[in-house]
Amino acid sequence: MNHQRRGALKTGSGLGVFSLLLAAGMIKPEMAQAAWNKTAFEAKTLDAALAAVDAGKPVESADVVITAPDIAENGAVVPVGVLSNIPKTEYIAIMIEKNPNMLAASFTLPEGTLADVQTRVKMGQTSDVYAVVKADGKFYMSKKEIKVTLGGCGG
Repeated sequence: MNHQRRGALKTGSGLGVFSLLLAAGMIKPEMAQAAWNKTAFEAKTLDAALAAVDAGKPVESADVVITAPDIAENGAVVPVGVLSNIPKTEYIAIMIEKNPNMLAASFTLPEGTLADVQTRVKMGQTSDVYAVVKADGKFYMSKKEIKVTLGGCGG
């Protein structure tokens, strides 16, 4: 166990801790960049986004649950959550069909972590929101339509 890192995380928070770890040489810039999947985040279509995360054709599953409002009053801050009831979930992605870029968020989950993520996304218009989950090497998906009454991405 790295007690130095653990101590730094306990005493600091947010960007300050990251900067401290970076300055101490404990995190190298290439380590932070390694998690960024540029191709996935720049994908314009569902098929391109799925290909960029190597999902192929995910199987629709009722065990992937999207929690979000049916109607979002403000597209600039739409709360979206994904819960995977599939054992050995290791990855969750949130994709928004009619946004300029499909992939809104992705999460890599360490083994043994509860597969329940929450975030806020921007939505420019009413759209289907997809949750893509990788569990035990296979991909699963569910979708939910969210109606937007006030634009967030462009208005």
